[in-house]
Amino acid sequence: MAFPPEFVEELRNRITLSEVIGRKVALKRKGREYAGLCPFHNEKTPSFWVNDQKAFFHCFGCGAHGDAIGFTMRIEGLAFPDAVEKLAQDVGLAVPVATPQERERAQAAATLHTVASLAARWFEQQLRMPGGRAGLDYLHGRGLSDDTIERFQLGFAPDNREALQATLKRDNVTEQQMVDCGLVIRPDEGGRAPYDRFRGRVMFPIHDRRGRVIAFGGRVIGPGEPKYLNSPETPLFHKGDNLYCLHLAREAAAKDRPIIVAEGYMDVIALHVAGFDGAVAPLGTALTEGQLALLWRMADEPYLCFDGDNAGKRAAQRAAERALPLLTPGKSLRFVGLPPGEDPDSLIRKGGRAAFEAALKDARPLVDIVWEIETLGQRDDTPERRAAIRAALRQRAATIADPVVRELYRTELDQRFEAAWPRFRPTGQPGRPGAGPRRPRVVDRPFRREPSLEDMAWFRKGAALATASHDLDPGRREGLLLGALLLHPAWLEVLAEDLAALPLTGTERERLRAALLEAAAEVDHPDPKEDVAALEAAAIARHLDKTGLTAMAEALRQEAIKGFAPSEPEKGARERWRREAESHRLAFGEVSELRAAEASYASDPSEANWERLQALLEQSIRSARTGGNGG
Repeated sequence: MAFPPEFVEELRNRITLSEVIGRKVALKRKGREYAGLCPFHNEKTPSFWVNDQKAFFHCFGCGAHGDAIGFTMRIEGLAFPDAVEKLAQDVGLAVPVATPQERERAQAAATLHTVASLAARWFEQQLRMPGGRAGLDYLHGRGLSDDTIERFQLGFAPDNREALQATLKRDNVTEQQMVDCGLVIRPDEGGRAPYDRFRGRVMFPIHDRRGRVIAFGGRVIGPGEPKYLNSPETPLFHKGDNLYCLHLAREAAAKDRPIIVAEGYMDVIALHVAGFDGAVAPLGTALTEGQLALLWRMADEPYLCFDGDNAGKRAAQRAAERALPLLTPGKSLRFVGLPPGEDPDSLIRKGGRAAFEAALKDARPLVDIVWEIETLGQRDDTPERRAAIRAALRQRAATIADPVVRELYRTELDQRFEAAWPRFRPTGQPGRPGAGPRRPRVVDRPFRREPSLEDMAWFRKGAALATASHDLDPGRREGLLLGALLLHPAWLEVLAEDLAALPLTGTERERLRAALLEAAAEVDHPDPKEDVAALEAAAIARHLDKTGLTAMAEALRQEAIKGFAPSEPEKGARERWRREAESHRLAFGEVSELRAAEASYASDPSEANWERLQALLEQSIRSARTGGNGG
């Protein structure tokens, strides 16, 4: 059976090689690689090495070499199709059926790659034409040499509605192929001619992992909005599953160079020119789970470097919140702080490579950002307010799925809290001024009873009360929040960040959120003269239709009419949406922590686990009854 090349590539990128091999071979970490005894020949000294960044294994004893598919074929005696199907099942990737339609789609995708490549070459040519002088002057003014412009295939789109179309038609490219490639817009209203999407812009081609052009970003020259315009979602391009300059960063990762995430195209290019060739950027959206997975395949602790302004700080916080649930042992993030008003490009132009190297050395761990999210600017002048800070820190830790990392984060944040507010430390702790006699540790006094039915009944009754007090029906509340955005599409312009941070249950609602965020990005910085609500509604409708979520979205919209009536004053309703979203986020984390505590007590009925369970439940009930603010 022949699989589409894109499917096999996607499978390889979803797999972590050390995890696949680790199920069959005992591996020990050695720096950035893993070593173990070769499963293909008898040996007493490990000569079998696994490299996740390069995605291959190699035995220096017998010469065995390959990737995850090759290892599975060899270790389990499977043919290539069977090994692919087994690995796809392991990572939850649907295996495409080899139908004539699938083959036709694969051929169409190959054709679109050709179309994108033709467009990229044409944009490059236009930059050197008289009409592209403004674009070339802009790039030279930003400090880029001709060699750098050529290396990154930068180009220019003339301010003409049909210039690209006319050129591609001479190469027998159809209008539909141009639309499918995101190069041409076909108006919904009948009678209007299709027009080039990119006009009067410096062009930045976006490549896939293999270095093929799949999309474009365009920066306007002179006044105009949006400042940056990206290609829409196409059969070749999915924003959340790619990164600008990913193909170059993968090569850098194979040489153990640092992986650095910056905000913009020019920042990435400036970093590459300065020698930081592991630099990448998200594509017009906040970092997604898919992009974090790509980063962690290249480096255990990629660096996030956002601009030194308030927007950059918010972006760092969003990235921290998105990463927390995904943390696993050894996989985290480091955050590079820049002076106010600086970005990587401006910092390097002023201070050279050394200035950015210094910032990189001062990068802070993720736990620092989590601490700052919940403590900076918070009032702490009463016990209740300090208790609210402590609860918020623990709720953050509770979102981490991995139990080992979660417990260590909780311990670290508790220690920081106790250092910041010493009066919260339990009395009798050794090594502190004024401490009384040392209380025996819990491990010195084993808990002498198993959890009784009464214990668990008490917990479930209390948990139900806490949940009810929060009015937390995740499905209902999420539905109302999502439905309100469908009912008031113009809100997306100001609530996109809040939507991105909203905890959701179920893959369909995650897909709906993604569709709404894509619509928001598409209508980013609209013309003030245009009807924002109408633009957002049209963009939402297109993305819902593309993902098959129209019926579900309409049901949520109808339900939201009861909770967010169109007649309610817009500003008040929008702020109420924010309050509801924050309440849902806090309650979601609190109930998750309660359930984790219940599971810990049920599996290990120690006094520490019992006390933790009681404290969390009582705290949750108090918080819920006072509106979740600790007051």
